[in-house]
Amino acid sequence: MPDHLARLDEEHRAASDQLMALRPDFDGIVAASADSNADDEHDPEGSTVAFERSQVGALIEQAELRMVEIESARERVLSGTYGVCERCGQAIPAARLDARPIARTCVDCA
Repeated sequence: MPDHLARLDEEHRAASDQLMALRPDFDGIVAASADSNADDEHDPEGSTVAFERSQVGALIEQAELRMVEIESARERVLSGTYGVCERCGQAIPAARLDARPIARTCVDCA
C-alpha cells in the first residue's frame, strides 16, 4: 500500500513553497503601485500592474485552496476513507490518486 500521507506531505510542501515565493511578489507589486500615482485606467503601465497583481493574487488563492484540499485528503487518510469516491462509494483508481492525490471522486463521477 502506498504511503499516502508521505505523498500528501510532499504536495503540501510544494504548495507551501509556492506560497512563500508568491507572497513577496504580490507584496512587491502592491508596494510598487502604492508609491505611484499611476491610474490603472489611464496610465499605459497601469493595466500591466493591475494584470500582474491579479495574476499573482489568483495563484496565491489557488495554492491556498490546494493546501485546504491537501489537509482534507490527510483527514480522509486518517479516517480510512481516502481513495473512496464521495459520490458513488467505489474505489478511486490508484492511477487517479497518483495523478491527483487530493481526488475526492472516481473518474466516472468527476
